[in-house]
Amino acid sequence: MNILLVQESDWLSRNPHQQHHLMERLSIRGHAIRVIDYDIDWKKRNDGKITIPRTEYQNIHKIIPDAHIHVIRPRSLRIPVLDYLTLMITHRSEIKKQIREFKPDIIIGFGILNAWIASYYAKRHSIPFVYYWIDALDTLIPEKSLQIIGRFLERGTITRSYKVVAINEKLRDYTISLGAAPEKTAVIGAGIDLERFHPNIDGTKIRAAYGIRPNDFVLFFMGWIYHFSGLKEVALELTTHRDEYGDVKLLIVGDGDAFDDLVAIKEKYKLKDQIILTGKKPYEEIPEYIAAADVCILPAYPDEPIMQDIVPIKLYEYLAMGKPVITTRLPGIMKEFGEGNGVVYVKTPEMTINQSTSKKKPEEIESHGNNAREFVMNLDWKKITDPFESLLVSACHE
Repeated sequence: MNILLVQESDWLSRNPHQQHHLMERLSIRGHAIRVIDYDIDWKKRNDGKITIPRTEYQNIHKIIPDAHIHVIRPRSLRIPVLDYLTLMITHRSEIKKQIREFKPDIIIGFGILNAWIASYYAKRHSIPFVYYWIDALDTLIPEKSLQIIGRFLERGTITRSYKVVAINEKLRDYTISLGAAPEKTAVIGAGIDLERFHPNIDGTKIRAAYGIRPNDFVLFFMGWIYHFSGLKEVALELTTHRDEYGDVKLLIVGDGDAFDDLVAIKEKYKLKDQIILTGKKPYEEIPEYIAAADVCILPAYPDEPIMQDIVPIKLYEYLAMGKPVITTRLPGIMKEFGEGNGVVYVKTPEMTINQSTSKKKPEEIESHGNNAREFVMNLDWKKITDPFESLLVSACHE
């Protein structure tokens, strides 16, 4: 199959998500993959460039060396608000170009604006369109007033879709609330590379590199650091019980909106020995960092709209490494993992350290870790890719 995927995120610099894993595995199965993406992080750069020309990237892979993904980044304008308008124009032109030249058998959308455009032209050219949801995307729009428009466009895209696929049941429910017919929806959950992420990886080199002593208790977080991630609250909690939490280390891999705030907390409260901020790390190094942890955490605000329906893929990676996870009571996660599968819930971010340190006993950590690993054993990426490939093939032959 010729598969065209459209998204409004950076395929190249962002850590691997569902679409990277699926597309690279489909690539090595012989399918031709083209991706239209967007430099979503342009505001964080101070290179002075206002316009960026159309660029193509050949033979891209992030996970599997033999994968060959062709990434196309349409011309863009780096001016707030006008960037959205430019995207509508340049992505429309690029989608039409790819339909004409690449002749996709199927189109998959992971965005809002370009998914709406792609679904329109897919219908005009009788190409099946699959709308894949890994987030409640409208809730991620920074401008609250534009979220209503986002939902309007999502509804339009849903009506033109052959199938609406969600990464978990809670997100599927959300798409149905937007108008997706239940019989046109499917859940294809996150997968895990059980060979890359496993409990036998040694994290001692990472611990030594950051001055973590053998008896220190390490809490681990990785990913984009949002202001609502709860990490600032966890960091501040270290200051209120210094004697009790003296051996606790907070190891954070990643960057994001709240990174500078964490640096400020670390400096203001003299927590340089307890808060370790590594910045972003290559994906291939992540298993060693997880292995360095005793407990992994996801202390996001439980009432944050963005977090209600999602299940971050990193949770599966934590569990596959045999690490207990302490998380706030987020609806999507609770529905996906339930109780007793290596995931322990707290009401607020501030309760994370107390709950984590209550699990210090090696036998209790091992018990939770064994439950975690057992839960994900049937979620190998091959078992996730197979039904997705079958769905695409069915769509092309219907």
